[in-house]
Amino acid sequence: MIKLQQSPVDIAAINWDAPWLQPWRAVGEGLAAQINGGLSVADALNAAQRAPVRFVPQAELPAGMAYEQHIFETGRVPTRDGLHDFFNGLCWLHFPLAKQKLNQLQAEQIAQIGIQPVRGAARDALTVFDENAALLVAPEPLWQALQAKDWETLFGRLRPLWAQASLLLFGHALLEKLIYPRKPITAHVFVVQAAIESIAELDVWLAQTLSAPLLASKPFAHLPVLGVPGWWPDNETPAFYADASVFRAPRPSAGALQSP
Repeated sequence: MIKLQQSPVDIAAINWDAPWLQPWRAVGEGLAAQINGGLSVADALNAAQRAPVRFVPQAELPAGMAYEQHIFETGRVPTRDGLHDFFNGLCWLHFPLAKQKLNQLQAEQIAQIGIQPVRGAARDALTVFDENAALLVAPEPLWQALQAKDWETLFGRLRPLWAQASLLLFGHALLEKLIYPRKPITAHVFVVQAAIESIAELDVWLAQTLSAPLLASKPFAHLPVLGVPGWWPDNETPAFYADASVFRAPRPSAGALQSP
């Protein structure tokens, strides 16, 4: 039975005109309206009938059971009423294969090393991807400049190349933070090394590509997302990128630290 509840205030705060929410808007805006009308987040997500899992109240998670393990064993996702779990559910709806692969990899890590105070490199990287990843499809020079933290090249000389690029925010914690945009909000960018034309194709590619060793190797580049051309009015001026506390210089290499 679908139960009505008092709508979470934060769901109403979503600005669906934000450029980074455009890939999610067609499905997400309607679900948010249902939640604002009184449905729980879990019931609204289930009504979409697009995910390979079922969303259930958080209270279904047994005490002492790891969240990821519970999903892997039962196919049921404990879900709270709020932005974080709403965006997690949206990601399940759009990336069912990739989310299943991540969950499988997380469950394998738990089976291998158990629940430890420190997650370990692989499980930590899986969590980073799930929570804070952004997926970049772009000409190679953009990716190289991003890896090098060469902000002047990335957003200056190569700025016209962003018209050929696509950045899709995957991490649900990242999407949640951007409800209240701040300049320092930074994504862990994962480059898509394939010709991709749809979210469905991207989902297949991710499910085939992601692995614990790959993610443990930290294949990410850090990007303050409000720097993406067209995503924030203030970044039309070069001074926006001169803030070294946000657009940080690359760390010196080990060799550069050695005396000649």
